[in-house]
Amino acid sequence: MGQKRVLITGGAGFIGSHLCDLFIQKGWAVVCVDNLLTGTKENVRHLLRQRRFSFIRQDLSKPIRVPGPVASILHFASPASPPDYLKYPIETLKVGALGTYHLLETAKEKKAKFLLASTSEVYGDPLVRPQGESYWGNVNPVGPRSVYDEAKRFAEALTSAYRRKHRVNTRIVRIFNTYGERMRPEDGRVIPNFIAQALSGMPLTVYGEGRQTRSYCYISDLLRGIEKALESDFHDPVNLGNPNEMTVLKLAKLILKLTASKSHVVFRPLPADDPKQRCPDIRLAKKVLNWAPQVRLEQGLRAAIRYFREKSSFER
Repeated sequence: MGQKRVLITGGAGFIGSHLCDLFIQKGWAVVCVDNLLTGTKENVRHLLRQRRFSFIRQDLSKPIRVPGPVASILHFASPASPPDYLKYPIETLKVGALGTYHLLETAKEKKAKFLLASTSEVYGDPLVRPQGESYWGNVNPVGPRSVYDEAKRFAEALTSAYRRKHRVNTRIVRIFNTYGERMRPEDGRVIPNFIAQALSGMPLTVYGEGRQTRSYCYISDLLRGIEKALESDFHDPVNLGNPNEMTVLKLAKLILKLTASKSHVVFRPLPADDPKQRCPDIRLAKKVLNWAPQVRLEQGLRAAIRYFREKSSFER
């Protein structure tokens, strides 16, 4: 039997590039696809000389042709932070709809497993806590965040339809706030924002009163969950995230402490449709994947802070 081959879209992004590393380490051949809209080739530069690694720059709203066998497709292509998908609203909708369609067609043709990276954003501004997979969500379908929320909700529906009609072997993971190395300082999500601001001596920007909650999962924990989901026989959506909930203001104070920064906190108006709470119910992941996060928040933040210090010129 030949070497296994995986196609990873969004492979030059934060999570995607870590997945490229994971599968190279497992001995697979990796085809990384990215249009570099929000990803960067720097994230996979160390893999470019690998015989088992290839990079394709492509917009997935157009059909993709990948010669040869493909065992698995991991669809992680999409702007994922609010500043990115608000800057690229049409591109976000197209990769969620057309991109997912083209990749499911490829999975059908290649008889490949297909794993969709969905998001906790499908729950919108939730009215239940914690959020379990059976909750249908509270999404504003025409609000500014809808370009991401609805793109992912449609992608889930399309993925499920291909499994039912065409027997494509699919998986869906709903990813909650994840952080770690290779996030961009200007990413726009709360942890890279706070770390970058703290290291540069700028005020930490907290929206509203900072009472909204998030749950933060370190990248290595998420990768284990994705790998387990791919290896499982479970087809319905499953939450991957850390259930330890924390207010945004408390997170800001923790990052100030860990960076020994003299920055202070400033408050700005809450953006439209910003979720007031975000906390995954991971009982299903524990049951069907035997997965739960292991990395404590402080431990993960220290690693992320080290990365930002090494890669940036924040420190004077």
